[in-house]
Amino acid sequence: MASNSFGNIFRFTSFGESHGKVIGCVVDGVPPNISLSEKDIQKFLDRRKPGQSKFVSQRKESDKVEILSGVFENKTTGHPIALNIVNEDHRSKDYSEIAKKFRPGHADITYYEKYKIRDYRGGGRSSARETAVRVAAGAIASKVLNFKLKNKIKIRASVIQIGPHKINRENFNWDEVEKNPFFCADPQAANKWSKWLDEIRKKGNSAGAIIEIIADKIPKGLGSPIYQKLDSQIADGLMSINAVKGVEIGSGFESTSMLGSQSNDEIFPSEDGNYFYKTNHAGGVLGGISTGQPLIARFVVKPTSSILIERNSIDINNNAIKIRTKGRHDPCVGIRAVPIAEAMIAIVLADQLMMHEAQVGNLK
Repeated sequence: MASNSFGNIFRFTSFGESHGKVIGCVVDGVPPNISLSEKDIQKFLDRRKPGQSKFVSQRKESDKVEILSGVFENKTTGHPIALNIVNEDHRSKDYSEIAKKFRPGHADITYYEKYKIRDYRGGGRSSARETAVRVAAGAIASKVLNFKLKNKIKIRASVIQIGPHKINRENFNWDEVEKNPFFCADPQAANKWSKWLDEIRKKGNSAGAIIEIIADKIPKGLGSPIYQKLDSQIADGLMSINAVKGVEIGSGFESTSMLGSQSNDEIFPSEDGNYFYKTNHAGGVLGGISTGQPLIARFVVKPTSSILIERNSIDINNNAIKIRTKGRHDPCVGIRAVPIAEAMIAIVLADQLMMHEAQVGNLK
């Protein structure tokens, strides 16, 4: 199996390479009669596209999406929705010097070992350029969620750390995320990052990041106890994003330093005949099934592998070489991972919601 698809009932298959003519995807499983236009998708893509600040790749792509099928008179038909995005600013010549060399930290060498093809044009299929179509598919997933749950779910993400520099939780304000180039909810941290990352960028180096995602108003009961756990699907979706090296749900790795009496989320009856949890160390998921609390996840993005600092590697003939990566690259790829993460969470939730309906029935 070629592994170019993600999802079960709500499912998308992506195609294209970083420096090919186009990238795109086919989204299947979308219910009919949902309002959808290219404008609805474009506003999501505009948040991810490169060239918006000096802290991201200067590749100039409008990422203009075209709907080829599955929509008639701005309504989904219930059939596959094909999306197309033209690569406008691909400069394969930037990579001609490394056509027979392997860049350390990249998928170059593993890609070659698997396929016996050295697609040096920006990484080919393994490039983060592919994530544009995930954002487009995520836009459609968001429309499905809003259609089925009457606009209740809100999915938001923020960069909470770049390099060793963390946010101050006391300054956290979701309204700040769209006001700075770092998608950061702490404006003071964003100001500090600006100076620090600019110095890193000028030195030809790069930095990693941690992104936090919170999804509010999640219905109870999404997910299943074993192979389609809500949290395992979230981890799958987030880990599939380029350069991600770690995912945690709720208190995650911090749970190691807790006792059971601290990590258990106690449950209390409420006056309205329902119940509530006192804490949310589980991150909104117990036994693979949503609790109805906010879904909380974080993931780590490693420092951008493409740097101007000379590194040791080998060429295609196994000769020792020195290499530095030229071209237009993000000094911190974690910044643009924010809209990608939101898209992957929307896709997982839409898929889980439709699987729930298929087995149990509509949510009340």
